[in-house]
Amino acid sequence: MLKLELNDLYPRYFMAIFIFIFSLLLFVFTIGYHLESSIKINNLNITKISNEQRYQHYLYFSRSERLLYREKAREMFQFGYDNYMKYAFPQDELDPINCRGRGPDIERPENYNINDVLGEFSLTLIDSLDTLAVMGNVSEFQQAVKLVIDHVRFDRNSTIQVFEATIRVLGALLSAHLLIIDPLQPFGNLTIEDYDNELLDLAHDLASRLLPAFENTPQGLPYPRVNLMTGLVDGSRNDTSTAGAGSLSLEFSILSRLVGDPVYEQVARRAVNSLWDKRNNVTGLLGSVIDVNSGEWLGQLSGLGAGIDSFFEYLLKNYILFGDEADLRMFDDAYRSVTQYMRRGRVNCMDEEGIHPIFVNVNMHTGQLATTWIDALQASFSAVQVLRGDIDEAICLHALYYSIWRKFGVLPERFNWQIKMPDVLFYPLRPEFIESTYFLYQATKNPFYLHVGRDILDNLNTYTKVECGFATVHDVRDKTLEDRMESFFLSETCKYLFLLFDEDNYLNQHGANHYIFTTEAHIIPLMAKLRRKIWDLNEMTSYVENTNDKQTYTHEHELINVNRDLIKVEKNIISIKKKRANQTSCQSRPISHRHQLPLSANLLYQVDEMVGVITSQP
Repeated sequence: MLKLELNDLYPRYFMAIFIFIFSLLLFVFTIGYHLESSIKINNLNITKISNEQRYQHYLYFSRSERLLYREKAREMFQFGYDNYMKYAFPQDELDPINCRGRGPDIERPENYNINDVLGEFSLTLIDSLDTLAVMGNVSEFQQAVKLVIDHVRFDRNSTIQVFEATIRVLGALLSAHLLIIDPLQPFGNLTIEDYDNELLDLAHDLASRLLPAFENTPQGLPYPRVNLMTGLVDGSRNDTSTAGAGSLSLEFSILSRLVGDPVYEQVARRAVNSLWDKRNNVTGLLGSVIDVNSGEWLGQLSGLGAGIDSFFEYLLKNYILFGDEADLRMFDDAYRSVTQYMRRGRVNCMDEEGIHPIFVNVNMHTGQLATTWIDALQASFSAVQVLRGDIDEAICLHALYYSIWRKFGVLPERFNWQIKMPDVLFYPLRPEFIESTYFLYQATKNPFYLHVGRDILDNLNTYTKVECGFATVHDVRDKTLEDRMESFFLSETCKYLFLLFDEDNYLNQHGANHYIFTTEAHIIPLMAKLRRKIWDLNEMTSYVENTNDKQTYTHEHELINVNRDLIKVEKNIISIKKKRANQTSCQSRPISHRHQLPLSANLLYQVDEMVGVITSQP
């Protein structure tokens, strides 16, 4: 009987166990499902928090660290400059690995990479003059000026590129001359005893030797190269870049107004107007390479980088320095075309939806995509955008290049945004990205850009410093080096790094509204004298200024505050409207933004993913 009862209990026992296990599994599954959902939600929160954490160190940069990096920038320049003077002067450049000088490649005249720049005129010394001044090294500046006066001559049998000689040598001589004669002497007493305008005379001599490039050209476009002794060389090439032909106007016009000879300004302005007239009548875009004789576009690629970059830059800077509103209208027209046809990505770059903006290379006639790469020279366009007051767009473009820099530790010459790898591998110590970093810090005072500068400086010291200077990176992937230190490293790269960290520098405290940087970073004061011209460029005839105008300046060295006042030129006399040039854009970024990231953490993460700094999560 008992055995029978136990047998009856077994099915009930197993059923109870089955129900218990089933209920337990159902409970675990239910909880697990909700737990999984909770984890997924939490993961989203964690990802968002981690983005904030990933970039939060950019929010603060101490004064002590800023001063430390100012001195590191000074040491960087001094190390390169001292070794140039020790091992290379009076030659043009320093080979920093083998500790020797470099001049033109006489045996291979077709070696344009070297011969376009080096002309046996102590290039690096001349190009470094105003960097010495900006860093406050008065005694070395004065000594360097005396060396230039005593040793530099331009009656050399050297065939050089007109553009490179203009921006590196002519611009440097004009800048140093203006620093010497400046009655304010804001960088220390840079005056030279018994100075008799020798640097201006050298600049005048050099420009005169460049003039044959413009003679008898049917389109008003200069040939790209001249021999400093003989002028044009038989059989020389007719192709020139838009930047090469159209970025001479700033230095040539300064010279004309200093020496009272209109011819230099006339030929340079004629080249700008000729290029402008040849832009496509539908897109408004210019090509990158043109035949100086026929005016035919040989390179129909239109972009913001090599071959065209400084053309846009000088349209705007010509307006700032000389006040001709035609230059501003040309720049604004060009910028509209660039934005319409080259800019890809979301409309508002600060939005978190859509693709981060990028300026691509297009066909000048159709506006259709031409390449999948961008180059290192385009990085300077953020600085141009800052000058025009388009701060948000400048921030977004700069962020793209910062991600590329962080991916490789330096900036490849060309980066293919489609495959997220470089197309051209070298980095010749270029300054363009550093230039934009400096301009954006001045515009926003956001410590983010001090961190960017620190990364740049540390990487240059880590990857490019060698026994006698800083060397070109041959391959950004493995950081192999080439034995060359171009003059712009001391003229631009070191100058912008130093100024980024030197908060107390006159240029940062008082001079930002009174000076402009040439495309080679030579500083030019916004002097009243440079706004006066006593000729009509169209007719090449003299005219008399209206001296009864109440707005005329009392002293030719009087400085003009362009950023404080919107300056308008009427009948070549300066009149001033009391309105801030960057009023709208400046008001859109309040002081409180200095304590925030310039782009949200999610946007910075998005750019890092776009470039390949961070691998996208599945």
